Amino acid sequence: MSAAEWCLRQSVWTSLYERIRRQNRRSDSDDLLQTALMHLFERGVEGIDHPEAYVLRTARNLAIDRARREKRVGFSSFDAQEGIEPVCLQPGPERVLLGREQLERVRVAFAALDARTSRIFLMHRLDGLTYGRIAKTLELSVSTIEKSIARALAHLALALMHDGLS
Repeated sequence: MSAAEWCLRQSVWTSLYERIRRQNRRSDSDDLLQTALMHLFERGVEGIDHPEAYVLRTARNLAIDRARREKRVGFSSFDAQEGIEPVCLQPGPERVLLGREQLERVRVAFAALDARTSRIFLMHRLDGLTYGRIAKTLELSVSTIEKSIARALAHLALALMHDGLS
């Protein structure tokens, strides 16, 4: 049985995570578990009688190594220091590029909406008008307003999903 097959057969992810979190009392328990599982996948389960114990021991060793490294380097996580803000609050270049790409996809998808639907959507989202107020202004039913906003949201979401997957 491969390590991946063992992991798929187990429903112990949450159990392992909780045990690692309690055992190490670290905020990066999920990282420890993931790294320990990667070690198991790379090694394979052949010759390991208790893969769960192997993962727990590996995570503990990783936690010890990280604690030693943090002590040696004088590193402390932001989680441990309340009230300290990161030095740079600006998003990185990758995040900026992804944001621009998403904005362009939304712009193109929004331009494809019919005039009435886009107007209703903007009245609700930008102007903050209620469905009832929009219905009264445009002399439409509230149901029509609800359906138009739902249609606009679905169209924009699908455009983001399809373009994001390609």
